[in-house]
Amino acid sequence: MGIIKAVVGAIGGGLADSWLEVYESDSMNDATVFTTGVKVRQGDKRSSNTKGTEDTVSNGSIIHVYDNQCMLLVDGGKVVDYTAEPGYYKVDQSSMPSLFNGELGASVKETFSRVKYGGVPSGKQKVFFINLQEIKGIKFGTRSPLQYYDNFYNSELFLRAHGSYSIKITDPLKFYTEAVPRNATHVDITDINEQYLNEFLEALQAAINQLSADGERISFLPSKGRELSKYMSTTLDEDWHQMRGMEIQAVGIASISYDEESQKLINMRNQGAMLSDPSVREGYVQGAMARGVEAAGSNSAGAAQAFMGVGMGMNAGAGMAGAFSQANQQQMYQQQQQRAAAPQEEALPAWVCACGTKNSASMKFCGECGAKKPEPKPEPKPEAKAGGWTCACGMQNPENMKFCPECGAKKPEPKPEPTEWTCACGAVNPVAMRFCPECGAKKPEASAAPAPEAPKPPRAAFCAECGAKLDPAARFCAECGARVEE
Repeated sequence: MGIIKAVVGAIGGGLADSWLEVYESDSMNDATVFTTGVKVRQGDKRSSNTKGTEDTVSNGSIIHVYDNQCMLLVDGGKVVDYTAEPGYYKVDQSSMPSLFNGELGASVKETFSRVKYGGVPSGKQKVFFINLQEIKGIKFGTRSPLQYYDNFYNSELFLRAHGSYSIKITDPLKFYTEAVPRNATHVDITDINEQYLNEFLEALQAAINQLSADGERISFLPSKGRELSKYMSTTLDEDWHQMRGMEIQAVGIASISYDEESQKLINMRNQGAMLSDPSVREGYVQGAMARGVEAAGSNSAGAAQAFMGVGMGMNAGAGMAGAFSQANQQQMYQQQQQRAAAPQEEALPAWVCACGTKNSASMKFCGECGAKKPEPKPEPKPEAKAGGWTCACGMQNPENMKFCPECGAKKPEPKPEPTEWTCACGAVNPVAMRFCPECGAKKPEASAAPAPEAPKPPRAAFCAECGAKLDPAARFCAECGARVEE
């Protein structure tokens, strides 16, 4: 028993008169995956098969197959022939299976060889149709929050995801034998989706964890539908195709929501990131002071009394507010100086290895040769400018800063102007004297280093007059009183 292509010469109502029976698929909607074949104009008096047996496709009947449909000719529960090519087919119980694949791959023939019916026709013959269109709008939602580690927030967050996905039946013979309930005549995807939805959500958790491992921020997940589809395909397609003959086509995330604790952590992190900007902090301080003054003006006890209290409070907190404001202004000034000193170069989104391969900025090793990404060169410390002072750590600071904000070191005190100078002979003279009154030597220049003292010649060991032995420190001879010559 099988089917062969039918040469149709009659159209419309004449088709029912030309053949014993004409079968088409029952009504299909967007969610229908399987339905039975029904007779066209059943009970029409013009049909020549008025005494046909129920559940038996008469020899010579015509089956009409539309686009994106796979027709299965079933005898006794076993598939005896199929086709996915649109057109008209004649049932021929004496012919071998024709197996018109249409858009289906050759692997369907292998499936047919395992499920085919190898005997003579039995008493139950039926025509079934499987929808080969993309089945869209299959809704999903996580029953419990999914765990997600976000590198940006450096914490474990929990989220819920809602959306829809679509599937496509790629092996209708396998889908019929494994997924369609026995004795079913019409199946929507919602009728059999419970098991598939559980498997889908399990794969969704694995796919979201993969995005976490790739370093994606949790707030970027709604825009990662294509990446999720790819992950889901990698996780599910092989199993679903092998077990049930269907595949994931697309995944669309409609909303991402966080649990209460995760939302608090995100808000706290975002608030801290904003307040790390000194200009934002300065605006917050000034705004708080302005709100306090505004509230005082609307005091029911009288504006004068309120402003008196405000004045007392401001006097008490003026020092603290001033310290906050000064610290903010110092940091803003430093940022301006650093931006002015930093080279205006555009950040490259990628880096080029020595082998010539261009790699993304997040890659730490070259994908072609495995070489490590070169470390960025440290930025040189800015040189001191006029009106400022440079700390020992290399940080340039404004003149009015008394401590270095980088290392906390105190600003060096200026060296006092000298009030006196020491001559090479040892005499200490006032700074106004240009010559030494002791030996007549000239005052050394301020920029010049003091000249080293010339070594004295060795003193004589014996007196030149009387020949007596001299004390090394004596200036006169102890015997004759003669002056000792150097």
